[in-house]
Amino acid sequence: MNKTININLANLFFHIDEVAYSKLQRYLEAIKRSFANTNGSDEIIADIEARIAELFHEKMENERQVITEKEVDEIIGIMGQPEDYMVDEDIFEDQPKTSKNPGRVRKLYRDIDNKYIGGVSAGLGHYFGIDALWVRLLWILLTIFSWGGFVFIYGLLWILIPEAVTTAQKLDMRGEAVNISNIEKKVKEGFDDVAEKVKNVDYEKVGTKVKDSSRSFFNAIADIIMFFFKIIGKFIGIILIIIGAAGIVSLFVGLFTVGILDIIHLPGIDFYYMVNSTNTPVWLVSLLGFFAIGIPFFFLMYLGLKILVNNLKSIGNIAKFTLLGLWLIAIILLAVFGIRQAAAHAYTGSVSNETELAFQLPDQPIKISLKSSPHQNNGNNIGINGVVLDYTENGEEVLVSEDFRINLKMSKDSIVRLEVRKNANGNTFKNATETAEKINYYYELQGNTLILDDFLTTAKENKYRDQEVRIYLYIPEGTVLAYESDNNHCWTMRAPLDRDMNGCEMTKYLWKMNVNGNLVCQNCPDNTEDHDDDDNNGKIIINEDGVDIDIKGDGDNFKLKIDEKGVQFNTKDSKKTVIKKETVQ
Repeated sequence: MNKTININLANLFFHIDEVAYSKLQRYLEAIKRSFANTNGSDEIIADIEARIAELFHEKMENERQVITEKEVDEIIGIMGQPEDYMVDEDIFEDQPKTSKNPGRVRKLYRDIDNKYIGGVSAGLGHYFGIDALWVRLLWILLTIFSWGGFVFIYGLLWILIPEAVTTAQKLDMRGEAVNISNIEKKVKEGFDDVAEKVKNVDYEKVGTKVKDSSRSFFNAIADIIMFFFKIIGKFIGIILIIIGAAGIVSLFVGLFTVGILDIIHLPGIDFYYMVNSTNTPVWLVSLLGFFAIGIPFFFLMYLGLKILVNNLKSIGNIAKFTLLGLWLIAIILLAVFGIRQAAAHAYTGSVSNETELAFQLPDQPIKISLKSSPHQNNGNNIGINGVVLDYTENGEEVLVSEDFRINLKMSKDSIVRLEVRKNANGNTFKNATETAEKINYYYELQGNTLILDDFLTTAKENKYRDQEVRIYLYIPEGTVLAYESDNNHCWTMRAPLDRDMNGCEMTKYLWKMNVNGNLVCQNCPDNTEDHDDDDNNGKIIINEDGVDIDIKGDGDNFKLKIDEKGVQFNTKDSKKTVIKKETVQ
């Protein structure tokens, strides 16, 4: 049974058994002796200890795990023995220069040694293997074309990406092996300015020593499979970052250009004011929408960064729960606004006004004429369900609606009456009735012509509440009616006709109200009359004058006529036979 010792290595606490501790202590003492006369020896030793502590931490499954001699041997195999690197560096001047270990995976850090602002661009340059200048130029272009939206993305990366402080982190950032040799050379860069000599070191040879001497066939296959899985994972991470960043930038631009600052006045803003029955400010809805949609986009981008960057710094539980709380608050408030918006159409109110009309020439036909709206047919107006937002001659904003109908009915007496019924919705019956009363509708009587507006208006502050106007014109029996229209709104006519005809077709003829409450056409063509067709098959006529049947075909001929004179019929082989009306009776 070995004794367990608690040690503090680079400010990290570990449990290590006595044998492993002795071996680790001898190893560290050997390193200290090898760098005793080296510039920056203290920093080199501190970085080596930090790297060893990091490797120990990676191998630990839990905080109570005890480090054994096996883990110490593995760490020494990775870091190397001090005597392996005690060779004069000048002998490598003629060797090919290598700047990184090909087998080493870079880690994303912020390069604070070459920073202009936060070191994000320099760190990205190291991670992708490109010059930091191109990354900075790309940031500038993206910031310009996104109205400053990518400044927000840069700030997020500044917060989330850790900075490279220790020598081991700087080597990880460049993809170089973190061992005694590289730590020594990296530290000497700050004291001796030998950056070019560091590049001349054969890191590939060092990386080869770190790897195992051989691999089995199945291990190689497993590595290949894992490689493809990593590639797919990286691709998914890139897609998530692009989607998240694009969504955040778009919402950011929309929030400040339309929602809050109203820099760009889009027609959709007018539409919002038309339907916004709750009077919720557009900036508040925009802000809640930004949180409700933008926070999920942020976590998508964060997930993509976690997939790509293994050492990505966590935003912390406080930030996570704060964002979750903001998202829930935004969703709840938007749901409340939506319910209130729907409740604004829960009740329907109606206001009616009936007027007796006195025509100058009662014996002449009554003419109905529709007056078109000066606000309609304007392509610059945005509308919903036939309602548009426009301006009066005085510059006042009004809602103009085409929801207008005419219903013709029979009057109970000899007086022509006009009933104007205004309908609207509201969150209560009283509110709906008050909204209906605020509808503006006009008509006028000129001689025997009744001029009706084919539109209605209401003030902008009354909002869109399904406002409509229904006209009921009560016509006495025997009244002749004519319909005039110079627009395309003849379909607004509703009337009981004695034949199948729509509102547009009926405007071409005169109509008379009969005792049954139906309008009878006075000058319509006889649509029941059929002429002989190309095959000369005959005709069948049934109308108020009687019945006339004439059948021809295949050499046969049969005629039958029944009218007030009686019954007349004949065939090809018989003469005309007449049965008078009296005989029939």
